[in-house]
This record gives sequence, C-alpha cells and structure tokens, in this order.
Amino acid sequence: MLKITLFFSTPLDLSLRNNQLVVSTRQMPEVKNSVPIEDIGFVMLENQQINITLPLLNALSDNNAAVVICGDNFMPSAMLLNLDSNTTQGEVYRSQIEASEPLKKGLWKQVVEAKIRNQAALLNKLDKDGDKLKPYYSNVKSGDSDNREGIAAKVYWNELFGEDFIRSREGSSPNNLLNYGYTLLRAAVARALMGSGLFPAFGIFHRNRYNAFPLADDIMEPYRPFVDEIVFDLYANGERELTKQVKADLIHLLYTDTRFGKLLRPLEVGLTFTTASLAKCFAGEVKKLSYPLLE
Repeated sequence: MLKITLFFSTPLDLSLRNNQLVVSTRQMPEVKNSVPIEDIGFVMLENQQINITLPLLNALSDNNAAVVICGDNFMPSAMLLNLDSNTTQGEVYRSQIEASEPLKKGLWKQVVEAKIRNQAALLNKLDKDGDKLKPYYSNVKSGDSDNREGIAAKVYWNELFGEDFIRSREGSSPNNLLNYGYTLLRAAVARALMGSGLFPAFGIFHRNRYNAFPLADDIMEPYRPFVDEIVFDLYANGERELTKQVKADLIHLLYTDTRFGKLLRPLEVGLTFTTASLAKCFAGEVKKLSYPLLE
C-alpha cells in the first residue's frame, strides 16, 4: 500500500491516541485532526517548536515510518528509523556482512550503469544530448575502477544546467534544491533498506567513517535523476529558493512514476523492489539489481 507523507512546518502538538497520529494547535487545542499510523510512510518535522510524544515516535517506528527532523536552517538533519522492521533481519544481516568483495564490486558496477543510463534518459527527455553518456554506461568495469561515474557526472551536469554550473553542496542555486531533494530520497531509501532487512550502515562502495547510511548513498544513485528532473523544471520556472511550495513539489518525488519492465509503480514502492533485489543478491538468489529506467 502506498504510504502518505506528512509535512509539519508550524508549531503543533503531535501525539498518539488509538493508534492514530493526533495533531492539535496551540491556539485551538480542543480541535484535533488524526491520521492512522498504518497509513504513514514519512513524517517531516520542520518547525523547531513542534512537540511530539515518545509513544507516537515508537508507534511510527514500529510501523517502519521514517521521521525526518529538520535543523535551524530548515534542512533535514536527522532520521528516526526502525532497527527491527523485518522478520528475517538477522539472516539478511549475515548475508550482507559476509558479502564478498567481488560481489560488492559487481553490484556497484550495476549501480553506476543504471545511474548513467538514467542520466542519459533524462537528458534525452529534456531534448538535450543524452547520447554523450552512452560511452560511459557501456564501458563500466567491476567496481567502476576507472571512475566512469565521476567522468560522466561532469558531462551530465554541463549538459543539464550549462557549463558554468558546478555541483556542490555549498554551491549556488539549484544546488540547494538538489540537496533538499537528495536528502528526502536518502531517507526514503534508508526506510526501504530497513524494510528489506538490510542495515544502511554497511555500504558496498561508500565507506566514510562519519556516514551512518552509506548503503542508502549507494542504492539511491540511479534514482537521483528523478530528483534532477523535478529540480530542472522548478529552476526553469524561476524557482531559486526553498519555499514551502518548492518543498512540497520535491516531496512529491515519492509519488513519481517509476517503470520496472511492464510494471509502473510510485517511486516509494519502486524503492522496495530495488532493496528487495539487493537482499536477494546478498543471499545468492539473484545476480541482478532491479532498477527503473527513467522515462
């Protein structure tokens, strides 16, 4: 079932009653709205004056809902995820931990190929020259030993936003829009990984000691162009700042259509296809990751 996303940007009190998330305002505490916990996939907490109860957080966690907390700069800064969201979690953890280096290099090769293919598909969709990327996704080596991903990225960004654009977390717009979208995507991927019994802290390529979710950073790569498409449209329409409406448009990413062969599913559901295939790869049941091709 497709889960809903709740975004709270004003001072509110959030609590739990009868397995429902209950929302009340400081001005009118007697007026309450509620949402069934089982229907919730994501909760975004942006305002610093939101009060939320521990029973509610536990209920959200038990239902594998991702709670994303924003900092003073209104950017996502932390996530709450369930550590026991899959009945075969121990078994999946073991196969993940015991994965051989050749297997992980082979998986990373697939990730890079899928990412560059989707970048090329997006460029073509936007009437730009996606064929420039064909030599890069056609010649990815095991573990991407010659960094095709990095070389293709420069070509991709120059084609998408012009030769003056530099992709950087601290760079000028549309970097701020990309950062916000990627943070949402990362949270969604982490949630899907946990739902498939995988531990986001054990990456196949990303290994920064200060990164708590390297596997999410690995698996999200081919989904980044879905964020890029939304940001491109926003930027083309003159959006430069993270307004409330822009954030809402970026959150809609979770409901973007993704195609897996003949199946068309919202991105939030598509992520579960990908993470489930990764768990099967670790277990030796399949050899190919399941990723959508951007249309």
